[in-house]
Amino acid sequence: MSSAPLAVGPPDGAARLAGVHVAALLGVRTVDGNVVDVEIAGGRVAAVAESGSLPLVGDPALWLDASGWLALPAACEPHAHLDKALTAARSPAGTGEDLVGAVARWRGLAPQIDGADVLHRARMAVERYAARGITTIRTHVDAPAEGDPLRMLDALLGLREELAGSVTLQVCLLGGWHTPTEVFAEAAARGVDVLGGCPHLAPDPRAEIARVLDVAERTGLPVDLHADEQTALPDAGALDVEELARQVIARGLTQRVTASHAVRLGSLPPERLAPVVELVARAGLGVVTLPITNLYLQGRDATHLAPRGLTAVRALLDAGIPLAAGADNMRDPFNPAGSGDPFETTSLLMTAAHLSAREALDAVTAGARTVLGLPPAGLSAGDQADLVLVPDVPLGDVLAGGEHARVVLAGGRVVADTRVHRSLALGPASRPAATEVPEPDQLVR
Repeated sequence: MSSAPLAVGPPDGAARLAGVHVAALLGVRTVDGNVVDVEIAGGRVAAVAESGSLPLVGDPALWLDASGWLALPAACEPHAHLDKALTAARSPAGTGEDLVGAVARWRGLAPQIDGADVLHRARMAVERYAARGITTIRTHVDAPAEGDPLRMLDALLGLREELAGSVTLQVCLLGGWHTPTEVFAEAAARGVDVLGGCPHLAPDPRAEIARVLDVAERTGLPVDLHADEQTALPDAGALDVEELARQVIARGLTQRVTASHAVRLGSLPPERLAPVVELVARAGLGVVTLPITNLYLQGRDATHLAPRGLTAVRALLDAGIPLAAGADNMRDPFNPAGSGDPFETTSLLMTAAHLSAREALDAVTAGARTVLGLPPAGLSAGDQADLVLVPDVPLGDVLAGGEHARVVLAGGRVVADTRVHRSLALGPASRPAATEVPEPDQLVR
C-alpha cells in the first residue's frame, strides 16, 4: 500500500492520471474560494470538509493531492449533432450558409453516410468533448429520407452503450416533417432517450409539434424540439415555443420538454416577450441556447445591426426557467468552427449574452443538468462525482477559455488528463549555441 497520496502535479506536468479511480481529492479549491478535501464513494461525493479535517480511510494511492487546482462541476453539452460532427471538409469552401443553406448542404451529404462513418466521427468528437471537461452529451440524430432512416441512430445507440460509465450520452431522434410517424415509434422501441424535431422547418409547425407530442404521450419519452431557430418573427400565428407550451399544458405532460434555440424570443419587444416567458414558465419547459452556431447561422441577410441570434437569455433566467447552453455543431455545414470546449460557450455567453461568470458556468453545468433531467454534479454531499480540475486561477480566466490543462472525472474515475507544455522565445533574437536547440510547442495528452 502506498504511503502518500498521488499528486495531480503541475498544469505543464505529465498527463498520467487517465483511468485512476479516485477515493478523495485533497487540498482542492472550490469556486467559492474554499480549500477542501472531498471524499468520493460509489461514484458520488460522500463528504466535503475544510482541508486537513476530513478523516480518510483506505488506500492513499486512491487519494489525489489537488493542491494548486480548482474543482468545477464537469460540464454538459446539452445539444450536439454527433452524426454531423467533423464533416465540414466534405463541403466546398465558401462564405458560409444560413440555416436553410446548411440544411440543404447536409441533405446532400447524408445519402453517402452510413453507420460506420457516423460512429467513427462521433467517437473522435466525444474524445474532444471529454478531454475538455464534458461528461454528458445530448446528441440529436437525423432520420435521413434516403436509405435506412435509423442507420445513424443505431450507430449512436451503440456508442451510448460503449461509453457507459465514462460519458453519459443521451440520444435524441431528430425527425423531420417528412419522417413517417412509424419511424418515431420504431426509434422509441430501439431505446432512443428523447424525441425531437424541427417544427420551424415544417409546412405546418403546429401539426408537427402535435405529432411529436402524440408519440411522447404514448411512449412517455422526453421531448427536445428545435424551435424558432430564426430571428425574423412570423407574419401571423404563434411562435413555436408558445404552441409547444400550450400543448404541453393542455395535455398535462409530465416528462421533460425542452425548446432548443428559441432564437425568436430574442427578437420580441418587452411587452410581447413577457407573456411568452410566463407561458413557458407555466408549462415547465427548459430552454437551450446555442450561441456559437446561432451567431454563425443567423443575421446573414442583415445589412446593418445584425441580430445576435440568441434567445432572451436574461428574461428566461429572471423568470426562473431552466436554461442550458451548448455549442450545437462541431465543424459541419451548420458551423465550420467549434472545439467541443464548454469554456468556448461560457466565453460567448459572457460576451454576447452579457451573463456573469457564475451565470455562464451554471448554464453549462447545473442548469444544463436540470434541462437534461440529470441529478446534480459537483462538490456537495450526494452529488455525482463528475468534476473537472483546472489550474487555480480566477474563474473568469477559466471561463474565458484561457486555461487548457484539465483533469476530468466521471463518477470519481479520471477519464481525461490534458497538460500543456509551452516553449517561447519572446526576447531579443539571437543565434542559439550549437547545443541549444529550442523545443517546439507541445500538447501532451
